[in-house]
Amino acid sequence: MAILQLGVLALVVIAGTALVLTRDVRSQSIVLSLFGLILALMFMVFQAPDVALSQIVVGAVGLPLMVLLAIAKLRRDHQELEQEHKRKGRT
Repeated sequence: MAILQLGVLALVVIAGTALVLTRDVRSQSIVLSLFGLILALMFMVFQAPDVALSQIVVGAVGLPLMVLLAIAKLRRDHQELEQEHKRKGRT
């Protein structure tokens, strides 16, 4: 069991490092979701299934979805602002 625990901890370290090194926001949200799944796996290995289920809902689904929705809203607001500036420049 100790080998399995060390292996999953190594996966957490690798996924955390990949998350920090990812620069594109969309890619970062995907890596964040994978990191959440790996954390849930870690909780299962360490015999905390209730925490693992919470981690799946929040860390692997909820948080990345909120990040992607925030990015979409910011881009839409930015496009509307650019269109408004173009309209004001023509009149």
